Amino acid sequence: MDKNFNYSNLKLGIIGGGQLGKIMSQKAKKMGFHVTILDPTFNCPAAQVSDKHIMGGFHDKEKLEQLVQESDVTTFETEHVDTSILKKLYDNGHNIHPSPYVMELIQNKYEQKKLLDERGIPVPKYKNVETQEDLASFGFPVIQKAKREGYDGKGVMMLKTPEAIKNCIQTESFIEELVDIDKELAIIIARNIEGEIKCYPVVEMLFDDRTNICDIVMAPARISKEITDKVVELSVKCIEVLDGVGIFGVEFFLTKSGDVLVNEIAPRPHNSGHYTVEACATSQFEQIIRAVTNLPLGSTKLMSPAVMVNLLGEEGYEGEPMIEGIRDALRIPELSFHFYGKTYTKPFRKMGHITVLDDDIDEAFKKAMKAKVMLKVKGSKKI
Repeated sequence: MDKNFNYSNLKLGIIGGGQLGKIMSQKAKKMGFHVTILDPTFNCPAAQVSDKHIMGGFHDKEKLEQLVQESDVTTFETEHVDTSILKKLYDNGHNIHPSPYVMELIQNKYEQKKLLDERGIPVPKYKNVETQEDLASFGFPVIQKAKREGYDGKGVMMLKTPEAIKNCIQTESFIEELVDIDKELAIIIARNIEGEIKCYPVVEMLFDDRTNICDIVMAPARISKEITDKVVELSVKCIEVLDGVGIFGVEFFLTKSGDVLVNEIAPRPHNSGHYTVEACATSQFEQIIRAVTNLPLGSTKLMSPAVMVNLLGEEGYEGEPMIEGIRDALRIPELSFHFYGKTYTKPFRKMGHITVLDDDIDEAFKKAMKAKVMLKVKGSKKI
């Protein structure tokens, strides 16, 4: 896309229609763009705010081609897509960012880790699993990860003892050493078509022990400038190694000995960047639109410390969502409430999030925890 492109007529295609696609679509509509989304679910969150919804799966070659052919630029809110047709379209000159080749690499967490390792980026010790004996290579406990399709704690298993091998993940996988973690960190990094790069603040992620889903994000992370600078340096190196265009969420382990290791990379808006909607000059959702349409990147300045809390479907309930505690929660100063518009809840499904601002990160955390106790997303039937 050259600089003379008429942006008032831009047609954006988004593969995926969940909450990430919904907020991306809202930001694109703010900029006046026409948005078409591809998703298999009727009335999915992004369909509620987009111009057109192509009903189709992420491995439906015909529908993927239709989306790309109807769009000036196509991007992603999920990496779990068929890249074969997208590679052909990309090679024929269609604007697809991140490129299908980047998406294909990142889809395989083992190949992703291997590339980073080969380029000198520190990662946890890992090994391909070809036989059950390989699972015992590092001793126990050890982490087993599925190479593909893992997200929100799915496709990850801790094998605590040799006896656990009988219940191991039964798909292509690799093992990873159990890192002695002090903190789990993340950063959102953007790169546009011309190679301009901007980093958001480094954040700290806290996880739900029951599901290993990221539960709370604190921005900025409570770490030293030295660690912050290291995370930024490694993030820039990662996106340059990938030659990526768009938004990338890079997750890190900070070990108790002070080492910074890359865990994995998401080639799309990331849960750890939801806080940017209220707390940064440019949200991650607007930034990806700028990056993939060859516009200058926006400021990533943190306007206020912030804490984001995911609202997960309550355990023991499913069905039509019912929100408890919204009136009390919205009395908390500087709290923003986001509900994604999913028509069905089930235990631990991401249904929404809140972001709480405060000049003091610890005070923001206290307010967020208060709201977390109040807000419950229950379903219409008990299970």
